Amino acid sequence: MKELKERILQEGKNLGNGILKVDGFINHQVDPALMDACGREFERRFRDVGATKVLTAEISGIAPAVMTALHMGLPVVYARKTKPITMPDQVFLTLSPSHTKGRTVELIVSPEYLGGAERVLIIDDFLASGATILGLARLANTAGARLVGIGALVEKSFEGGRQALAHLGVPIESLACIVSMEDDCIRFTE
Repeated sequence: MKELKERILQEGKNLGNGILKVDGFINHQVDPALMDACGREFERRFRDVGATKVLTAEISGIAPAVMTALHMGLPVVYARKTKPITMPDQVFLTLSPSHTKGRTVELIVSPEYLGGAERVLIIDDFLASGATILGLARLANTAGARLVGIGALVEKSFEGGRQALAHLGVPIESLACIVSMEDDCIRFTE
């Protein structure tokens, strides 16, 4: 997606070790017009998968997931990283390593909002190693839901996430695919 790639090149910062800082428009301060355009593009790409719910991880996946769900007319469920007291005692929980946090995080979903009849579309901000998305897929599987697609704003193909997710057998779409972040340069696929 041209608009997203341009913003990454203009405002993104390559921090080294595969870390791309996009805090000014995706991860900390969110550009709603850009997220709307991304949500519209995800809707176009996934309109025929028959999703009934969009699933993402707290917090950076929420903006693209909400805009995708808005354009698809679906609800969004986001996996929490800490269990609030309002959540029931019995929850779906998995662990996932976080590259940017440098530790393992919990992903928690209430069974009230993710059930066996759901057809789940996962939308997240990044597809890097695939660990977070695999965690979300495990949550959907534990709930008995069917995974129907995976979308990421930014894919770092050099980290192998797409290959790690291939066994899931669903369409995987990214709006900006980075093939290299070497020598302070960000290079995309065509």
